[in-house]
Amino acid sequence: MPISFDEAIPIAVLGLMVNIASVLLLSGGGHDHGHSHSHSHVGHEHDHDEAHQFQTSVGPLTLEIFEDGVPPRFRLSFAGKDDLDPHDVSIEIVRPDGARQVFLMSPRAGYLEAIGEIPEPHAFTAHVMLKRGSEIHVVDFAEHEHAQGAAHRDNNMRAAIIHVLADAAVSVLVIVGLLFGRFLGWTWMDPVAGLCGAIVIAAWSYGLVRDTSAILLDMNPDRSMAERMRAAIETDGDRVTDLHLWRLGPGHLGAILRIATQQQRGPEYYESLLSRFRALSHVTIQVQHQ
Repeated sequence: MPISFDEAIPIAVLGLMVNIASVLLLSGGGHDHGHSHSHSHVGHEHDHDEAHQFQTSVGPLTLEIFEDGVPPRFRLSFAGKDDLDPHDVSIEIVRPDGARQVFLMSPRAGYLEAIGEIPEPHAFTAHVMLKRGSEIHVVDFAEHEHAQGAAHRDNNMRAAIIHVLADAAVSVLVIVGLLFGRFLGWTWMDPVAGLCGAIVIAAWSYGLVRDTSAILLDMNPDRSMAERMRAAIETDGDRVTDLHLWRLGPGHLGAILRIATQQQRGPEYYESLLSRFRALSHVTIQVQHQ
């Protein structure tokens, strides 16, 4: 059956334009995730978990953990007229297990910096002591981690995007085949374009089926996150004897942990250690006292 090139080529171009528009619409709606997190603490407000602003007798101060290319250290910025005397300022951190550490300050250009780096994890209460301890301000720090990679994907949206991308790729191949057939007489390019399109669709579909099968089988969606969870719990002699992590939905994970400890600690203690992992929407903890 002869191919009507003059009719087929415009239709293929129109189909390609529709597929491109569909890809743009799906990409814009499927990957634009808004995140709004608000935190309220007595005596101060802050915009994000690593910078806290509070009012003092010497004016507003901002305490942050600075770690941009350097070891993490406290930085205390001030907007008052008078410079802060570093000898009058110190910071004491109190961790959930009761461990304490005091940081002295050194002067910098426009701010004070703590002497010594802050050990991980950065989840603790900081007591900012001014005027040699006569004025104390309490600031809470909590580390948060988001699900990454496969744990954060919306496979429904991903399947829709792959579908229209495959259609667009096939449309390009069809147009190329029709042009070769129209101007060079290579009519065999039309079925070759169809076979190439089938291979492209099969390759993309394989990746989608592989990832969704892992979800159906409750496989670990983020091994690096599981290791970070284990490290957060085992910093003080406790031991994770079993950890199962699985995906509940895009950006939401469930976890079951069994922990062996010689301390008198309950599940609430370990839940506080894992509160930095925002992707954990459901956590079950079993504690074995040895």
